[in-house]
Amino acid sequence: MSVGFFVTGTDTEVGKTLVSCALLHHLRRSHARVVGMKPVAAGTVDTPHGPDNEDALALRAAGSLDVPRALSNPYCLPLPQSPHLAARAAGVTIDLDVLVDRYRQLAAQADAVVVEGAGGFHVPLDDTRTGADLAQCLGLPVVLVVGLRLGCLNHALLTAEAVRARGLRLAGWVANRIDPAMAAADDNLAYLRARLGAPLWADVPRLEKPRPEQVVWADVAGHA
Repeated sequence: MSVGFFVTGTDTEVGKTLVSCALLHHLRRSHARVVGMKPVAAGTVDTPHGPDNEDALALRAAGSLDVPRALSNPYCLPLPQSPHLAARAAGVTIDLDVLVDRYRQLAAQADAVVVEGAGGFHVPLDDTRTGADLAQCLGLPVVLVVGLRLGCLNHALLTAEAVRARGLRLAGWVANRIDPAMAAADDNLAYLRARLGAPLWADVPRLEKPRPEQVVWADVAGHA
């Protein structure tokens, strides 16, 4: 049976892809077949093989298992907008049953799967469902990426509360120091360590050119 994690964030642009790729690299130390999944991606770049999403590309590069793009990134939407708007513009309906099926196909082939959500935990996927619904359908332990900047305490605690309200386990969290000018960053970190009710898996410093290999992980062996 494969290991799986759902990576979410306190907001968009807090380092979910960096952390997801770093977790894939970490899992490769103890698992031979490791793969990343970006169920819904919004925004594309031109590649020799046609339009693709940068986050999905990074996840594919970080894994050790080569799988069809239809499995690792079922919905690749052209516009860099909230998924519900990007899907509407593309004339696409995001089907949670399809996403769960694709995840199960990946899990059947892999020893470990890291699923990166889009935006924050409650990012809209359509007019009624959000990323929280997808996470609940998958039922995976959640890894929360906290972008350390002003307002992160409220965002982190609310997200942790929302994760648990869905009956999901917050397996661990990662502090990403995205704002080098943040006042009292260490005090904020200490506050979250005391109140999030989950272990801090990594404290990522502000990196000039961040690479997944630079993330130093705490002992997550008991969880992975």
